[in-house]
Amino acid sequence: MHAVVYSCTLCVRREHEHDSSETQRLKGAARSLLRLHSALPFKQSQQPQTLFFSLRKTMAPYTLTYFAVKGRCGALKIMLADLGQQLKENLVTFDEWMKGDLKNSCVFGQLPKFEDGDLVLYQSNAMLRHLGRKHGAYGKNDSEASLIDMMNDGIEDLRLKYIKLIYQEYETGKDAYIKDLPNHLSKFDAVLAKNKSGFLVGDKVSFADYNLFDLMLNHKVLSPTCLDSFSSLKGFVDTMSARSKIKALLESDDFKKLPINGNGKQ
Repeated sequence: MHAVVYSCTLCVRREHEHDSSETQRLKGAARSLLRLHSALPFKQSQQPQTLFFSLRKTMAPYTLTYFAVKGRCGALKIMLADLGQQLKENLVTFDEWMKGDLKNSCVFGQLPKFEDGDLVLYQSNAMLRHLGRKHGAYGKNDSEASLIDMMNDGIEDLRLKYIKLIYQEYETGKDAYIKDLPNHLSKFDAVLAKNKSGFLVGDKVSFADYNLFDLMLNHKVLSPTCLDSFSSLKGFVDTMSARSKIKALLESDDFKKLPINGNGKQ
């Protein structure tokens, strides 16, 4: 019986360390274990003293390897901040990247690289989806999850246009891009207006909301008045900006000092 109780204690601790979203359930399990323990003839030296200490331990941080820019990871950092999650960052310089060793170790020869324990992910949208599944930011059911995927694909379409402008056509195409921008922003404005919850899908923030928010921040730098004609989209950005943990991140020196893009254009 002693072995069973200690095995359960170890499972509770390890499961909590793997997924902090299970904290309340695990605490309940821990309390049940301690009630069971109190009814058993343990010696003092055998008591699982570390149980609640292990539950109170902060989850080991996620690790992000990327350049010293917001780039493809602005949304991820905003999402983790809002969820109260830690992030350890390994910043890579251009000279380090050009040596080729890190590049050759990446699945697609690209950063960012994201680590969650033994899980290593590349591709920024895969990272957002992983965190969405893990932290309850992927809808309440399969239908909402599919709609969130759809919205995120639409956000990615606009992000790719933005990236092309920044890295290939900034000098020659900026005016045309800004002129055409309402045709893209109007789609997101219409979705937000129809949903009425303040979010793209359902009544709870999803990874797609963080992704859209980050992209809109970039566009407000590119064209400060671009949201003025879209009340729902502007309200969404204002509301997201006011969330306490997001606000703290956006106002932090470490985040503010990062350029949006790697070539200095924004």
